[in-house]
Amino acid sequence: MLGNVKLKRYSRQVILPEIGLPGQEKLTNAKVLMIGAGGLGCPVLQYLAAAGVGTIGIVDDDVIDISNLHRQILYTTADVGKPKACIAKHKLGLLNPHINITAYNERFTPINAQNICNDYDLVIDGSDNFETRYLINDTCVVLNKVLIFGSIFKFEGHVSVFNYHNGPNYKDMFPEAPPSNEVPNCAEIGVLGVLPGIIGMYMANEAIKVICGIGETLSGKFMSINALDNTSSVFRVIKQQQKFIKAPVATIVEPIPNENHEITIEELNKWLQQTPNEIYLVDVREGYEFEDYNIGGINIPLYELKEHIESLPPDKKLVFCCHTGQRSKMAIQLLKPVYKGKMYSLKNGIV
Repeated sequence: MLGNVKLKRYSRQVILPEIGLPGQEKLTNAKVLMIGAGGLGCPVLQYLAAAGVGTIGIVDDDVIDISNLHRQILYTTADVGKPKACIAKHKLGLLNPHINITAYNERFTPINAQNICNDYDLVIDGSDNFETRYLINDTCVVLNKVLIFGSIFKFEGHVSVFNYHNGPNYKDMFPEAPPSNEVPNCAEIGVLGVLPGIIGMYMANEAIKVICGIGETLSGKFMSINALDNTSSVFRVIKQQQKFIKAPVATIVEPIPNENHEITIEELNKWLQQTPNEIYLVDVREGYEFEDYNIGGINIPLYELKEHIESLPPDKKLVFCCHTGQRSKMAIQLLKPVYKGKMYSLKNGIV
């Protein structure tokens, strides 16, 4: 039962009929693991601690750098050089002394993944690389843990809920990771400081809904938010048929065969010269990017593709292009369940 102090602390959410005392009890009894205490982890941790999630684990082996502070506002200048997991635990304890917090000042690896996740009901992915994302997903699938996912890229963020009530998992959306040398990070491309806060709050909101069993979650859906032009889209994620095998956690799920290909700009130019009538080039960047510079074709922004599915000719080679090659690869994943023609992504983009 909640004591008077806790009732007063959580009173504004307890009076919500959707939560009430039963919902607050669920939050108190919940055990949530946050992997990554950086840009996404900071707002997620702050709001879940404030909401009264009773047990929180924090996994991060990184130390606070001064370049983190414009977006990781749980930390201050005095914290630079100190371990994120430990400082986050201390700060959250000051925010809410009525919860239990464990700091894992270590990297999340195939060796420790299952041992760490075993003690938690729900896992939240705030990592910043594909290797860790796939490991987190596979671990959650094996242990049957719900996974809240978030990611950020410049001005754009994504949120979803995976492995919930036998719903899709991360590999249903992204069967294979792109090569590591083709994936830029925040240090290379930058990120708007408020974006992790926006996406992190959505992630915390999804976690609270899952814990309390209220509302409609993003399970089976993939939400994209663009903070630059104030657009948002939600796409359906279809659960694929996947074969699970006994293997080390890092390779639990056998990838779905990838029938789509990347092509180089040289290959594209050769196709355009030899068989131009067989090529349908689609630039999936935003309209202002296309107007600023393009290599031809038509412009359909990535998150409007499904609205134009009928206009895409199934008898031609559909080639997607963008700035760096990332959005064009995502375009293939978005259309894979509904488009049966041949699709290609322009490797490394138009730059």
